[in-house]
Amino acid sequence: MHASTDHPLSSAVTLTTGLPDTVLPEDPPEVVHGLAAAASAPPERRRDLVCEVVRLAPASPAAWAALGELARDDVEAYACYRVGYHRGLDALRAAGWRGSGTVRWAHVSNRGFLTCVDGLRAAAGALGEHAEEERCAVFVRQLDPGWRREWTGIPA
Repeated sequence: MHASTDHPLSSAVTLTTGLPDTVLPEDPPEVVHGLAAAASAPPERRRDLVCEVVRLAPASPAAWAALGELARDDVEAYACYRVGYHRGLDALRAAGWRGSGTVRWAHVSNRGFLTCVDGLRAAAGALGEHAEEERCAVFVRQLDPGWRREWTGIPA
């Protein structure tokens, strides 16, 4: 007896190897353009311009990451990165992520979230929250096994 390819379930089963790769949706053009305009503005205007983008799109991890990078101190950075981290988790779940699988830096739309995870790591360390610092360091490497901290520019 040999297996038949006409089995009714044969077309319903898909075998995959490895963990699924989740890609967050792109930010709307007004967020992308707003963040680019803020980055090219004079340094004394950047934070205010990024705050405008956050008001426009409070669910954008990229906007929160940009605000975290411009934070005035470690406490403010921690708060911004934590909000971006949670907004990113919400977006990942909406994109089909179920707590496992990769979220790679190679996908531009994932970078805001990954920056928030790494920024939260650095800010937690600066505040003495070393258990959270370690959790974030492990999590970002689980999300992207090829993770390189220098991609974000956030200190070690």
